Amino acid sequence: MSGPAEVLGAHVRDIPDFPQPGIVFKDITPLLGDAAAFRTCIDALADPFAGEGVSKVLGTEARGFILAAPVAYRFGAGFVPVRKAGKLPWEIEREEYALEYGTDLLEIHRDAVAPGERVLIVDDVLATGGTAAATARLVSALGGEVVGFGFLIELGFLHGRAALGHDRVVSLLTYD
Repeated sequence: MSGPAEVLGAHVRDIPDFPQPGIVFKDITPLLGDAAAFRTCIDALADPFAGEGVSKVLGTEARGFILAAPVAYRFGAGFVPVRKAGKLPWEIEREEYALEYGTDLLEIHRDAVAPGERVLIVDDVLATGGTAAATARLVSALGGEVVGFGFLIELGFLHGRAALGHDRVVSLLTYD
C-alpha cells in the first residue's frame, strides 16, 4: 500500500514556465478534484496536530482557504481567513512581509483570534516562509499561540522553514 506522499504526489501536476519562464508551477487542482486524494491530504494535514487543542485554523489567501477550512472542520475548530490588504470588511490587524522585490500586506480581523487560543496555520505551499511567518506574527499580535504549520507542498530549495523559527512544520510533499 502506498503512503500519503506517494498518493498526493501522483495528483500534483507540473506546469513548466508558469507564471514565467524558468518556473515549474506545482498545480494542485488535480488533487483537489479527486475525492480520495483530497481526503488523504486533509487527514494528513490534521493528524499530526491531533491532541494539540487546536481552537482555530488559519488559512492564507487563496488556496490556503481550501485546505484550512476542512482541517478546521476535522478539529471542530473555527476557520479564520488571512487575506491580502483591503479584502476584509471590519477592524483589522495587518502585517507586512517581504517579497522577492518589495513588500506586501496580510490582514486578519481583530476579533478572529482570542488571547490564549491555540492556532494551526495551514497553506498550500511553503516557499520562502514570508507569508507563513507574517501570519504567525498576526496570531501573536492578537494574543494567540501558534501550535504549528501545515503545508501540502514545501519547496525545500527555498529554505522557508528557517523563517518559521522553532514552530512545528508539517509538509506532505517536499521538492528539493
